[in-house]
Amino acid sequence: QLQLVESGGGLVQPGGSLRLSCAVSGFTLAYYAIGWFRHAPGREREGISCINKRDGSTYSADAVKGRFTISRDNAKNTVYLQMNSLKPEDTAVYYCAAGMSDYLHQSEYDYWGQGTQVIVSS
Repeated sequence: QLQLVESGGGLVQPGGSLRLSCAVSGFTLAYYAIGWFRHAPGREREGISCINKRDGSTYSADAVKGRFTISRDNAKNTVYLQMNSLKPEDTAVYYCAAGMSDYLHQSEYDYWGQGTQVIVSS
């Protein structure tokens, strides 16, 4: 059974850092692109960052570029999202997803985790 499980969310002060993990099972991570998305109250779900399956190249949305870094460890079947310089507007439920997209086209991601809450507040 294909499964993605996010962890690492929590409460952090503005300017702080968190590292989210996305542990996958039931499929080989190297065969899929993995994306991180977030959904804040009152806003549509948006794509943040993704890493492709071919060469590990990454793409990040402008809102997080320079602050968030996506990486993958195929041996551990885990993808990470390192989030630095966090802002209150980063508060959201963060999801990882697996699919064939090289970018953040949500319709091209077939498998989704349950999400992990991130709250940035003083």
